[in-house]
Amino acid sequence: MTAGKWLLPAQPDPPYFADIVPLEFLMSYSLPSLTPETLASLPSPAYVIFRDRLIQNLESMIQVAKDPSRLRPHCKTHKMSRVIEMWVERGVTKHKAATIAECEMCAAAGAEDVLLAYNPVGPNVDRLISLARTYPNCRFSATTDDARPLQVLSAAAAQAGVTIGIWLDVNVGMDRTGMTPETPGAAQLYHSVSSLPGLEPAGFHVYDGHQRQGDLMERRAAVSAEWTRVLTLRSQVESLGTAVPAFACGGTPTFPCYAAMSDPAIQLCPGTSVLSDCGYGTAFPDLPFAPAAAILTRVVSRPATDRMTLDLGNKAVAADPPKGARVVFPDIPEAVQDIHSEEHLVLVTAAAENYAPGDALLAVPVHVCPTSALYDRAAIADNGKISEYWEITSRNRRISI
Repeated sequence: MTAGKWLLPAQPDPPYFADIVPLEFLMSYSLPSLTPETLASLPSPAYVIFRDRLIQNLESMIQVAKDPSRLRPHCKTHKMSRVIEMWVERGVTKHKAATIAECEMCAAAGAEDVLLAYNPVGPNVDRLISLARTYPNCRFSATTDDARPLQVLSAAAAQAGVTIGIWLDVNVGMDRTGMTPETPGAAQLYHSVSSLPGLEPAGFHVYDGHQRQGDLMERRAAVSAEWTRVLTLRSQVESLGTAVPAFACGGTPTFPCYAAMSDPAIQLCPGTSVLSDCGYGTAFPDLPFAPAAAILTRVVSRPATDRMTLDLGNKAVAADPPKGARVVFPDIPEAVQDIHSEEHLVLVTAAAENYAPGDALLAVPVHVCPTSALYDRAAIADNGKISEYWEITSRNRRISI
């Protein structure tokens, strides 16, 4: 290991860390402490959320947005009803979700407007319609980029007597879903929504997860360049006689970029910032969010003088970051993560001599969103103690609908 640097393996696309992360940056991560009694009582691995950090992130998101009404935060990071309730208490009633279960969770927790940022197909069409019938006080909407499933959704909505909002999924460079602003027929597809029974035009869904420039000014320039294309498409749609009432824009990295824009139709859709993690904290140091979630793990073995094995396997933390870079240990940031299997994580570090089986450590996930889905509940920490447990409400694909 190079002195003062943490060497990581080849990166996936998109990267969560730079190729070489300064050790001093990793050492800047810190977490609130837990009392010895709390550490002794929690089974491991355990998912812990520090309430003060969570509230700080919520408030920071509102400050960046400038007004709660501009926010449509994505719930896929936390997946918890209690967090939706906290948002609603702060005047944030519009939410974004990726699954039917997440939509149901949001509506049940008091959300008034839920965007399913996914093209509903197959049985999910009927599930979305069931949501609209079960929660008539909540406006449900979905994305589209193809006429055929749109017509299926229209027929189902009309038969059920409900109205579903439709967002044109605009591909501004990520190439995962959607139609580019220049795609022939994009404007016409959105325009057709106004004539389909059971549906109504809601706006454009503009997700740009590929914009990962570390420098905020470079990120803003990249977003501005793509935004010109989006506005051109809006003009084309309006010339056909159909309104584009809103734009559901971006994620956490581009959150401050869209927040700085003055267009009143822009809705801001950050997700990860609610809990934050080391991946985004490393890649985007301009973001004013601190890690609010951690995993409590314990030493289960000391197979060599410089090695210790933790009960923090692949089933306890998101495994989409590269092996060797899935968590950060604030107490021993220089530790090399050597072996990572289903139930074990082996660390190589001179600090191993300070630990014995049974000793506890806190780890910050590099990617917190999939980590949340690995646990059925989160332990909520206040002043070093666990005050309550929150259900990870929508970790599964189905709640009741």
